[in-house]
Amino acid sequence: MSFLVILRIVGLLLMMFSLTMVPPVVISLIFDDATWDAFVIGLGITFITGALLYWPARNARRELRTRDGFLITVMFWSVLGLFGSLPLMLAADPSLSFTDAVFESFSGLTTTGATILTGIDLLPESIRFYRQQLQWLGGMGIVVLAVAILPTLGIGGMQLYRTEIPGPLKDSKLTPRITETAKALWYIYAALTLTCFLAYWLAGMSWFDAIGHSFSTVAVGGFSTHDASIGYFDSATIELICVFFMIVSSLSFGLHFAVWREKRLSHYLLDPEFRFFVIFLALLVSITIATLMLSGTYDDTLGLRHGLFEVVSVATTTGFGVADFTVWPGVLPFMLFIAAFVGACSGSAGGGMKVIRILLILKQGLREIHRLIHPNAVFSVKVGKMRISGGVAEAVWGFFSAYMLLFVLMLLILLATGLDQVTAWSAVGSALNNLGPGLGGVATHYGDMPDLAKWTLVMAMMFGRLEIFTILVLFTPAFWRR
Repeated sequence: MSFLVILRIVGLLLMMFSLTMVPPVVISLIFDDATWDAFVIGLGITFITGALLYWPARNARRELRTRDGFLITVMFWSVLGLFGSLPLMLAADPSLSFTDAVFESFSGLTTTGATILTGIDLLPESIRFYRQQLQWLGGMGIVVLAVAILPTLGIGGMQLYRTEIPGPLKDSKLTPRITETAKALWYIYAALTLTCFLAYWLAGMSWFDAIGHSFSTVAVGGFSTHDASIGYFDSATIELICVFFMIVSSLSFGLHFAVWREKRLSHYLLDPEFRFFVIFLALLVSITIATLMLSGTYDDTLGLRHGLFEVVSVATTTGFGVADFTVWPGVLPFMLFIAAFVGACSGSAGGGMKVIRILLILKQGLREIHRLIHPNAVFSVKVGKMRISGGVAEAVWGFFSAYMLLFVLMLLILLATGLDQVTAWSAVGSALNNLGPGLGGVATHYGDMPDLAKWTLVMAMMFGRLEIFTILVLFTPAFWRR
């Protein structure tokens, strides 16, 4: 590995990230909330640090290798989360501690949506906007953005792209050139954000709320400019718009690109992951609405609205709320929370283990049953018309095993801090799935948790966002050998 090349690229990315603190300064000046200085100081510190990393290594140029890509991605997300916390610490309101500011920053950038804040409606508008912007930048990934607009990364950009885009089948490019692929992803992402903003605005949101919620909706993040989240607006129209964009943003952006390029909506129906995802959501919605109505929890109209919204919000790992699903009757709270482990589709901004992995695990399970019935027969696993190789199947089971081991390890750490079992396991599950809301003591916010628990959850958010192995590989001796 060439550490000078890595420092040069991290420095460039950090300087680029510092410029994202300019829009909150503008918002602060528009609303005169007296918080602009926190962002200016944060911008200066971030830019100068990036320049100090970049300048000594400015002439270091070499093609990136796979190992370089892993290290750059993990380093940058770690550094970005730390520097992203600066305005939250420097601002007089909310004036967070180091631990709380880092938690909020990482939660935004990883599109988790877990928050330690209360009284969000009373915060300065620039802080409220900044939280939403963090999620939008983290949704598609600042590294993919860098690959799109920084040609100085050169042909090694493919290594960054592979470590950033989630999903087990992510080695295929949408276009022949990696920079064009990254640009295509961001064009789709930006177009969805603009369309979502206009829909929210026309439905009755203020321009400020419409921008903020379009950022977190398309990022599948869940941060809101209000404590009551989408429930603040009490509008069926806004809720339906949100449901539509949560589902669309949870689909593979590669699938969106194929539909746009060939102008054929049939690509959606032909995609096995899309079909499984829609059927899964439809089943959850049906069970939830039927249970709410039969139990008399809501009348028919509210049962339909709240059931549909909460299922889509939790299952896609967005985390918006219009009702407190944790107090719903029977198995509903647990069922919805488990649905977040399935999560969104691969190649989307959503979290969870990804729909395609669950589909592959189910198909492999069925294959083993068929083998028991016909021991001498040869069965292959297919997704649509594509035959899945043994290597991909092994990677899926390896991911699942590592996922569950990390879950148990982090659960034990949180239990050791004194948290009860429901709060601990739901907090770990929420962070690892990049969901946000949990059960028990973290149903509304994470502010009362011990600092050790918060740092553990920050790591869980990172593992979930970078899909575990991108980080775990750094802890193997083989990674550091020449």
